Amino acid sequence: MNPAAPVRLAFTHIPRRVWAGGYNYQSNLFAALSKFRPGEFAPVLFAGMGDEADLAPLAAIPGVEVIRSAAFDSRAGLVAALALGLDREAAAEFRTHRIDAVFESARFFGWRLPYPAIAWFPDFQHRRLPHLFPVVARWRREAGFRMQIASGRTVMLSSESSHRDFRKFYPGAKNEVCVVRFATGPSPAFLNANPAEIVAQYQLPEKYFYLPNQFYTHKNHRVVVDALAILAQRGFDVVVCASGSTEDRRERGYFDEVMERVRSRGLERRFRHLGMIPLSHVYALLRACAGLINPSRSEGWSTTVEEAKSFGVPMILSDLDVHREQTGGTASYFGPDDPATLADHLMRVWQGSEAPVIRSFVPGHDDRVAAFAANFAEAVRHAIRTFAR
Repeated sequence: MNPAAPVRLAFTHIPRRVWAGGYNYQSNLFAALSKFRPGEFAPVLFAGMGDEADLAPLAAIPGVEVIRSAAFDSRAGLVAALALGLDREAAAEFRTHRIDAVFESARFFGWRLPYPAIAWFPDFQHRRLPHLFPVVARWRREAGFRMQIASGRTVMLSSESSHRDFRKFYPGAKNEVCVVRFATGPSPAFLNANPAEIVAQYQLPEKYFYLPNQFYTHKNHRVVVDALAILAQRGFDVVVCASGSTEDRRERGYFDEVMERVRSRGLERRFRHLGMIPLSHVYALLRACAGLINPSRSEGWSTTVEEAKSFGVPMILSDLDVHREQTGGTASYFGPDDPATLADHLMRVWQGSEAPVIRSFVPGHDDRVAAFAANFAEAVRHAIRTFAR
């Protein structure tokens, strides 16, 4: 590796329809590296031949290179990584494209991978909430984590809360651990939509709360519906709009169950689901909302919370250690099974907010994103030094 040349760092594409948070994480990471560490890294994003959606905005970020290859289309590579110690097809692509180091996210390339590798563990949800995972899915994820740990990967975590979980669940792990707190610096391409026009397009009222979580069971939309029912009984006409994928492979039918809960309580006008909308629309709705809601039962470092912080959006969050760490106690918190307290917070913010408000980045926003880029860069350099030793 030429010390003067950019580090060619391999990433695997995360389709937004599968995991919006992971897609947004990579998008913001690439933008942060381009802006604050120019010439130091060259992100090389490997995608399968069937991956079409959402690649163009990533390819448009300066310095990002997108490679399409059938080696990233199926799970055959994982079988080879487990059985033979190496995903040979992926490794061949890395060699062809002169990769210097690999960022592993939800994909294990084998303990014989001849490159420095960072294993990113976004959270330990499968250990904290095992009942939400089918047995096979839970053990597949656990096996992947354990293989990465056993292979000596440098482990990257997004919070001190996750760091405590890591030490609790894997007390024997000797891996180097880097905590890199995520901060958002969205590409200007995602901020070109006029918030007022997007609000009108979805026929939303001027004042609404935003819940941009995918419909995964642990995201806990039910408590929001229950809180809206309480507010309806009190005579408050509060509106929550939700967006995101409706597919949860762990609990099929979850979205239908939530929406039936909405219909049975007559809340169709108060709980509005917009579907999977463009990311530029997500940012527009976030910038214009009365407040962000994240009722999740488990997070590693919430992308939606980080995005709300970037624009100074009031936040109403489930009372998780990581939410308090991420917001420094500046949000309003409620128990994940406490709709009454959530209803109180919604009513207070609703009554105290002015509409319409279109927010821009808060002062000091760039400093947080620069720190994220710097900490990530140091984690990569650390993994390369560790591998060299």
